[in-house]
Amino acid sequence: MSSVSAEIGMWKGMENARWTVLAAAVEAAATGLILFVRPSWFAWLVFGNEFSDSGSALGRLTAIALLGLTLATWPLSGAVGPPPSSVRALLVYNVLATIYLLYVATGGQLMGILLWPAIALHAIFSIVLGRTWLGERNLQRGDDFSI
Repeated sequence: MSSVSAEIGMWKGMENARWTVLAAAVEAAATGLILFVRPSWFAWLVFGNEFSDSGSALGRLTAIALLGLTLATWPLSGAVGPPPSSVRALLVYNVLATIYLLYVATGGQLMGILLWPAIALHAIFSIVLGRTWLGERNLQRGDDFSI
């Protein structure tokens, strides 16, 4: 592969990574906003049940954390690609969310209409962010992973 082709491939990969991080950050922000404004909607849509008063308070605290995660990982304008720490943070969040929501779903007691779509969305982000993270690690080490 020529050096020009390799460089074009690298730029294309960074742009894909930037869009992936942006999409994952938007999902975290949307979840945070819904949790903050109406924790009861979130509970009903995802878990098919209502939050108690303390559950609503914890939901709003979780919303604040998700909004913080969004701000910390939001791609900067003019940046070539996302910082590796943004990819890593969103990857950890999505992997753990997928595992926990699968655990909740297999229990069968908390089952809202958006539980399985939420599992699928977090799993997709986990896969795409994982590929991005591995690609960045390979680039940093200088490995040629081109086809």
